[in-house]
Amino acid sequence: MRQHRGRRIRVLAPLVTARKGYYTDLAKWALAKGFAHLRVDGDLTPAASWPRLARFREHNIELPVGEISVTPKKDKELRALLARALDFGKGVVQIVGADKNSNGASATFSTKRACPSCGRGFPDLDPRLFSYNSKHGWCERCFGTGLKLSGFEWGEEQEKAGDGHVLDSWVAWLEIDETCPACDGKRLNPTALAVRFQNRSIAELAALPVEAAQKFFDKLKLRGRAAEIARDVLPEIRSRLSFLGQVGLDYLSLDRAAPTLSGGEAQRIRLAAQLGSNLRGVCYILDEPTIGLHHRDNLRLLDTLVDLEQKGNTVIVVEHDEDTIRRAQHVIDLGPGAGKFGGQVVAEGSAHELTHEPASLTGRFLAQPLKHPLHSPRAVDKATSALEIVGANLHNLRNVRVRLPLERLSLVTGVSGSGKSTLARDVLHDNLARLLGERRNSRSTPLLGCRDIRGHDQIGRVLEVDQTPIGKTPRSCPATYVGFWDPIRRLFAGMPDPDRRLDLGMPEARLRGYSPSRFSFNVTGGRCDACEGQGVRTIEMSFLPDVTVACDVCGGSRFNAETLAVRYRDKNIGEVLAMSVDEAVEFFRAQPRIFHALVLLQQVGLGYLTLGQQSPTLSGGEAQRIKLVTELAKAGSVNAPIAMRRGTGNRKVPKGTLYILDEPTVGLHMADVERLISVLH
Repeated sequence: MRQHRGRRIRVLAPLVTARKGYYTDLAKWALAKGFAHLRVDGDLTPAASWPRLARFREHNIELPVGEISVTPKKDKELRALLARALDFGKGVVQIVGADKNSNGASATFSTKRACPSCGRGFPDLDPRLFSYNSKHGWCERCFGTGLKLSGFEWGEEQEKAGDGHVLDSWVAWLEIDETCPACDGKRLNPTALAVRFQNRSIAELAALPVEAAQKFFDKLKLRGRAAEIARDVLPEIRSRLSFLGQVGLDYLSLDRAAPTLSGGEAQRIRLAAQLGSNLRGVCYILDEPTIGLHHRDNLRLLDTLVDLEQKGNTVIVVEHDEDTIRRAQHVIDLGPGAGKFGGQVVAEGSAHELTHEPASLTGRFLAQPLKHPLHSPRAVDKATSALEIVGANLHNLRNVRVRLPLERLSLVTGVSGSGKSTLARDVLHDNLARLLGERRNSRSTPLLGCRDIRGHDQIGRVLEVDQTPIGKTPRSCPATYVGFWDPIRRLFAGMPDPDRRLDLGMPEARLRGYSPSRFSFNVTGGRCDACEGQGVRTIEMSFLPDVTVACDVCGGSRFNAETLAVRYRDKNIGEVLAMSVDEAVEFFRAQPRIFHALVLLQQVGLGYLTLGQQSPTLSGGEAQRIKLVTELAKAGSVNAPIAMRRGTGNRKVPKGTLYILDEPTVGLHMADVERLISVLH
């Protein structure tokens, strides 16, 4: 009467709230009760000709009990209508404006959850209310991210899609460094945050680290009805927290955002979930589970794997890590080399038995571990030029101040989750990239995650060498990515080298009128038209994954017959593309621009790759080493741009490059690690 006096309203009884299904039986029930219509997702729908609702979309269905004008004269009629609606709605009623000026505004009233002061009512509590992955629980300002969003509105198309499945459509609007002002980063709506247990909201409980949450639930004592409700839930919570602690993740807060987790943390979370399954007779296959782990965490992980095995399971691990190899009861060593030089069982047995097998490179390194240092260390003192990070505060970092000497190999280490990647990538790399950009653009923006980075004027450029793929199409390959495919094409076309000004003379290509573009598999003309220079063709299989096979026209060479007729040192362009790096080093020894890049690939342990190997088939470690070689090859090129800085006596000296590598030894055998360290030095 206070809120709707003088207006016409429609009184509805909520029957279904945000649930999936057809609800044909509900329509029949309504007809039997004398109701001709139900309100489905805001629209009146005839119960007699009930439509086929979208089964996997959430629906709201209300029973229209009646309409009435809210006036004192109709008080008795209004009370009867509300009583009937409350009966059908099990204590909940929905009021919708029915006159022209109401715009369909609605309000929910409840006899169970209502405030006597303001008259506001709430529907039944639902587990989805406490999930920031559900529209029922997330903060309506940030959609459950806890971050400030700008330039995005939740529209009709997003509404039709369902909970959280539209993340990709608005992730570009994230302003990652600002907390959502509506929920203060808690990600839930005010109603969800108002519900409390043991005087804490669910957001406060989720903000606890695993170790603190474990103590909270271990000490929890409940009585009566609360104890009955929690009887089966509490043991589940306690066991899952225990498993997270068992794999060394007791420092993680329960609400930690997934993108901020390291690779090792993410894998151990999945492993903790398996520990909690209590399955028997399962074969677990783990691909390099020690990635990103400190030695301390490594030992914890191995203890966890032993627990899995002792429960009656089989554990197979693909791994280069020495601790894991020594801990295994049975080791299978594949080799003797990589790529086409591998594929054989070199040795098998215990780690000790491998040390007595001459053909096993793994056994050799187990018997004689890598000796350090490989090179004499260069002194670092107060006089050494350095970068200095001041007041780093981001994720796990707590007001960190650190000095990184220039023209040296520096290493950031620490237990998993201690903030290594945050310091090196998020603070150092991202801010340096911004500062170096400002130097060119004369713009000033605040640093993110730290107060200052001193000495950055001594750096010419900063480069992060990570493990993201180097190409997504089969046409991408090491030769094109590193950049030596262009001089190879010039060789076949008989064009002069732009650096050496030497006419190499290839009369056959010249007579045919072939330019370097003829020897490119990225443009038409010289490439195979059947596979468009990919060397493979994809066959679509009904009900099965697509199958990739070698092109039946060019046989995988990528080029047409006319292009393959041109030869250099008795090899055609397709045969060169099929060469391994080791073979190509000897073949191109007389071509410095090509030879230099090939030697670098060889030095980082990639001599087994073919020049034309498809980029999508490369591992993360291989991709990272190819990126490193690409930059090292640029550094050795006469065409490489050189930034200058003032030296002593106003003498200008070249500014160096800062290379930032995130776990470059991932996926590397001990022999490859030795090679990589030499290249970095």
